Amino acid sequence: MPRITIRLGKVPTYLKENPGAPFILVFILALVVIAVIYSYDRALADELATNAFYFLVVGVLLQVIAVARQKRTNDANSEADA
Repeated sequence: MPRITIRLGKVPTYLKENPGAPFILVFILALVVIAVIYSYDRALADELATNAFYFLVVGVLLQVIAVARQKRTNDANSEADA
């Protein structure tokens, strides 16, 4: 069975250092959409707001993990230099 591969190239270093950034960006954009939709359909806006906060939670958790990893590698590098 043939396998299809899609090559996107290198992942930008910003996304490697900040893996939660896309999720937080989606949260911010969702808030703008919710502000527009709210006057037309409150139930839909409430549902979107709930889902948007899930994106925020995922984004913040990914950022915390990234910062912890970065701190751990910096500590390991500083011990190796000493």
